[in-house]
Amino acid sequence: MNELLAPYDRDRQVESQTNNASVSGNEKSVPVDADDSSPILVRRPSRQTLPVVVASPHSGRNYPKDFVADAALDLLPLRSSEDAHVDRLVEAAPKLGAPLLAALFPRVYVDPNREPYELDPAMFHDQLPDHVVTRNGRIAAGLGTVPRVVANQRQVYNRKLAFIEAEQRIRTCYRPYHQALKQLIEETRERFGFCILLDCHSMPSSAVAPQPRELKKNQDGKLSRRIDIVLGDCHGTSSDPRIVELIEGQFQSHELLVRRNPPYAGGFIPRHYGRPAKGVHTVQIEMNRALYLDEATMEVTKGATRLSHNMSAVISGLGVLLAGDAKLA
Repeated sequence: MNELLAPYDRDRQVESQTNNASVSGNEKSVPVDADDSSPILVRRPSRQTLPVVVASPHSGRNYPKDFVADAALDLLPLRSSEDAHVDRLVEAAPKLGAPLLAALFPRVYVDPNREPYELDPAMFHDQLPDHVVTRNGRIAAGLGTVPRVVANQRQVYNRKLAFIEAEQRIRTCYRPYHQALKQLIEETRERFGFCILLDCHSMPSSAVAPQPRELKKNQDGKLSRRIDIVLGDCHGTSSDPRIVELIEGQFQSHELLVRRNPPYAGGFIPRHYGRPAKGVHTVQIEMNRALYLDEATMEVTKGATRLSHNMSAVISGLGVLLAGDAKLA
């Protein structure tokens, strides 16, 4: 385990909040609430009946007022890196018997799908401590723990930050998210003998184009021209393959075109938590935003209802792994 995550073992309090949002066609975007003091949402079922934890680390839309006022961009472009409304696509999880965790803070503020301290030295006016990771591909791309850019390489800041600003975001947002995630995983593994973490995201509609061999005809006899779902299992290392096959089959039964791994094989969360030999299986699910979102306005479309039902089928379908010789424990 990364030593920087060790404090979560000592502090296991989980913050929770009730959320009654629902997904319906042509519904306006949920207002951005900058006054909510809780960094995360945890919704538990009245009784957990599935060996599943559902998580949405990048759908947070509570933008701190001082952050927005200080940013080089207006709110809408700041939201361009947000996995908008993914939390709402999976909000049925507790009713199906699985806990749901969602970040309420935006990923452009601090990204929980990174190591705790992946920071670009060029963003800061003071020297970074020795424990900070300062060089890797994510940092070079501007997508460290505190991102430098949003979509289309637009710069978030027009000033240098102080390291204490990053430290504060990690302490108040990043750490509570991972503390809650670790607790939910441990509780699930203790109850069922294993845990399946569904790490849920969305991808830009232009991010992935199908290869000729992937093209399939839909019910109308037309060839699909987009990849609808990318399932990431870190190239077979973060999950038992039976789990990925089940999830893939569920999506395919709903006429969705699925690819495994490239270009979204798995970020920090599936790499860090996915330990099949220890009973923790993590699958990253990337959903094409064209399925449910108007990317220009960040408003959900009629397709959101269908995709929400698809996700419910995926979650509930994993219950088969509790039965007979399919059991993973």
